[in-house]
Amino acid sequence: MTESAELRALLGRVHDEPNVVGLVLTGSVARQGMATSRSDVDVYVVLDGPDPAWGTTRSSTIDIAVCTLDQLRQTPLPGDIGWWDRYSFTHSQVLLDKVRGEVAELVGAWGTLSGAESKVVLETYLDGYLNYAFRSLKSHRDGGVFEARLDAVESLAWMLPVIFAFERRVRPYNKYLAWELIHHPLERVDWQSSELLPRVQTILDTGDASAQRWMFASIESASREVGLGGIVDGWCDELALFRHS
Repeated sequence: MTESAELRALLGRVHDEPNVVGLVLTGSVARQGMATSRSDVDVYVVLDGPDPAWGTTRSSTIDIAVCTLDQLRQTPLPGDIGWWDRYSFTHSQVLLDKVRGEVAELVGAWGTLSGAESKVVLETYLDGYLNYAFRSLKSHRDGGVFEARLDAVESLAWMLPVIFAFERRVRPYNKYLAWELIHHPLERVDWQSSELLPRVQTILDTGDASAQRWMFASIESASREVGLGGIVDGWCDELALFRHS
């Protein structure tokens, strides 16, 4: 990571400020190979307590977000404020930690899912994924090409948190999805980048029913392996549409 002048200035500013206990580099600059000449620096300043001297600022070169240790200690779940910020801390870099490693520990907790958290994510998103996929396949059956494609695309927003939660990982932002799958592969063979990304692209391009059925079969298998087959079985006779054209 090459330090910009703005980041060097920030590091100098926070070094001797007792209320600043941590500094965390996020965004493209923190992720190897993602930064470009247009990338700004994204950094979190972690405070021991609220301080009016520090506030969120944005510029063309550096974006500074501010949080307190207490805020960082409360890892959000789906529906909570801050849930979508969690991937910011995946693969981030802790540049400063004045509290005996607590900042690094909390950053790690935000950037991954515990077993209990992954269960909440799966219970939140799995049925929603099945709902949109079913609507898409039903429209395919009934000749609604536009409707089928629209619901197919919508289903991906529910599917992605599911497949990452199976492995206790936070869904990447769309910008980082391909990078994540290539550089930090999922363990499941059918979710390797060479298998998953082409099917996601096909669903985006056409809403293809066979690609959706492939995705469903894979997710159903994973669901049953972790004891969530009941969510799938809740679709009863409707499951026939997922399995047969």
